[in-house]
Amino acid sequence: MKYLLYIFTCFLLACNTNSEPDTKTVATPPFWNDIQNFKKQDSISFPTKNAILLIGSSSFTMWKDVQDYFPGYTIVNRGFGGSTLLDQIRYANDIIFPYEPKQIVIYCGENDLASSDTVSAAMVEDRFKQLYQIIRAKSKAPILYISMKPSPSRRHLFQKMREANQSIALFLSQSDILHSVTSKNRCIDVHQKMLTTAGEPIPELFLADSLHMNAKGYSIWKKEIEPYLIK
Repeated sequence: MKYLLYIFTCFLLACNTNSEPDTKTVATPPFWNDIQNFKKQDSISFPTKNAILLIGSSSFTMWKDVQDYFPGYTIVNRGFGGSTLLDQIRYANDIIFPYEPKQIVIYCGENDLASSDTVSAAMVEDRFKQLYQIIRAKSKAPILYISMKPSPSRRHLFQKMREANQSIALFLSQSDILHSVTSKNRCIDVHQKMLTTAGEPIPELFLADSLHMNAKGYSIWKKEIEPYLIK
């Protein structure tokens, strides 16, 4: 009898062990919820195709009234805050190609440099080239890259920013012929326009966090970007 009780007890323990729930969860990629929100918006009202598409980080995310700055153009804004070029690469199939844009405007790279001291200007350039190749595999839409802005809170990154801005500008100037793009790709330099004559950031262009811009900062962007937008 004791032997049977022992066997029964072992059986219950084994069943209990095997029936323990798997507590492991699969982590979602960064910014997954942002992308799902875009898809939800699209399911309600899909944006006009052949528009000008904005992709990138929080400087676009926070430009809520960007359409008001460019009333003669149709703008689709798919910037998501905190994102890096790696995130643009990860979600290219979600935030670029469904919209079939006639022009793509990119602002990204700041967060790549801010994410780690080990991220160099050359790494940012390489990430941008990866994104460019992904876009060119499916689209010939001209690309505007907005240079990284001189946020006061990121003063320590200015040298890396300038190096990356310059290398990306050079790459874009040479990319047209390679990919048979009829309209020019360009790097729009907003960095210098947001500095004093002494080379320091103009504080009046930024919010209290010394990172994001206010309307005065966006007015500079409008002036620099608009001449290169496609009607």
